[in-house]
Amino acid sequence: MCHTPLMLPLKCNYSLSSSSFLSFQFKIGLCQLSVTSDKDKNIAHARTAIQDAAAKGAKLILLPEIWNSPYSNDSFPVYAEDIDAGGDASPSTAMLSELSSLLKITIVGGSIPERSGDRLYNTCCVFGTDGKLKAKHRKIHLFDIDIPGKITFIESLTLTAGDTPTIVDTEVGRIGIGICYDIRFPELAMIYAARGAHLLCYPGAFNMTTGPLHWELLQRARATDNQLYVATCSPARDTTGGYVAWGHSTLVGPFGEVLATTEHEETTIIAEIDYSILEQRRTNLPVTKQRRGDLYQLVDLQRLNSN
Repeated sequence: MCHTPLMLPLKCNYSLSSSSFLSFQFKIGLCQLSVTSDKDKNIAHARTAIQDAAAKGAKLILLPEIWNSPYSNDSFPVYAEDIDAGGDASPSTAMLSELSSLLKITIVGGSIPERSGDRLYNTCCVFGTDGKLKAKHRKIHLFDIDIPGKITFIESLTLTAGDTPTIVDTEVGRIGIGICYDIRFPELAMIYAARGAHLLCYPGAFNMTTGPLHWELLQRARATDNQLYVATCSPARDTTGGYVAWGHSTLVGPFGEVLATTEHEETTIIAEIDYSILEQRRTNLPVTKQRRGDLYQLVDLQRLNSN
């Protein structure tokens, strides 16, 4: 394994566990869910969608950002769960844990509002086929924007930013996790790629202003820059809600090609991921080897500090 903290250029991209997946194929399910103000209904609805996707052969299932709650600063404190306590304190993640074990699937559980002490986070949980929590990603880049006449949303009024990139080894490969606004920051994706990710998963809820402009563009950019798969999952659009999501959950391949996508209605996408394509694309277009480390480098501070 490469241990250097400087991520560009890298002499080695993969650990042995990462390389062993390079001939691996599986189906992914992207569950674009309608979200209501009824938390119990949202949980039951997600349960059904996961079961249906698994029945269609999906071994990895991705849920949307904030799927158990309306997307609003007023709602986050009300719907927040204590994920670390589990059980009745976190019925959303208890359901994900139960189904991942029962169905023998990996679930990237979108995101939910998390309460930890006196702080709230926008948090994604990853569960393995044994039902155990493999990783927890707290949204690093909070959605604080103001586009006059279009949209203003300040997540930091209620939420605290996470401070740790999250990459996790699963039964379906090495996955880097981001949440929505995290996709705008190429440095995070580059760190994941340098740590050997095969796939980046971004549950997200882009809006009707930035969605048409940037949602697909950013996914294709992150996939193309790093020559890996990118999967996104949005809530379905609800024009009666306070926050209207763009939808268009998507799977993008390592050449930036859109492999599967949808419109804004509730649906589940089932698509094929083939990791052997990663090696092929990186051989055809060896940008990692061609980066000018004498001119620019990206420092992975987490690895630097750990060393």
